[in-house]
Amino acid sequence: MLSKIRVLLVDDHAMVRQGLKSFLELTDEVEVVGEADNGMQALAQFEALQPDVTLMDLVMPELDGIEATKHIRAKNTHAKILILTSFIEDEKVFPALEAGAQGYLLKDTSPDDLIQAILSIHQGESPLHPKVTKKLMSQLQKKPQAEEKQVSPDAAISSLTQREQEVLECLGRGYSNKDIASALYISLKTVKTHVSNVLAKLDVADRTQAAIYAIKHGLVPLDEP
Repeated sequence: MLSKIRVLLVDDHAMVRQGLKSFLELTDEVEVVGEADNGMQALAQFEALQPDVTLMDLVMPELDGIEATKHIRAKNTHAKILILTSFIEDEKVFPALEAGAQGYLLKDTSPDDLIQAILSIHQGESPLHPKVTKKLMSQLQKKPQAEEKQVSPDAAISSLTQREQEVLECLGRGYSNKDIASALYISLKTVKTHVSNVLAKLDVADRTQAAIYAIKHGLVPLDEP
């Protein structure tokens, strides 16, 4: 029997935590191992419990979710943090991803999609709410022309094979490993190998950072749906 994914819930509203816990524990895949109602508690609970995935709210007392994410990732670069919030503003989204969160969902996400996101982030993928994906694509390419819009592929991108560049482009579109395998007609095992190579060659920590890299360097057209 496969072990359950151990989840830490971080939210300053007790009713939100209780609702999430009640739903998550109905599934066969997830076990809630701890709760925290502010960022400082989140740091202590993470250190004590070492959860597989942390569901992190953003606006909380004492220490907000962005700073808590930054501290956790500084101590444990393998920590998997999924932001779950009501906020979609640029000043929340971009700092959270830059702090090291691998996923960003809004609280209007359906329960089934939340479970899938937890499974995905545990497998090394980067689940993003569709609004966040669009925001990344538009904001990161909305640069002054003299800065980045006409930048040619740099040495790091040039070091990628043609297939790895295709995989990077898929990451920029927010594709999961399954989506990439389907789009490129390759196996999941091959996708995982290519993703690992891309992260290493670009010297980025995770898929989210690779996606941001792809968008910043124009590999994903701004006018795509």
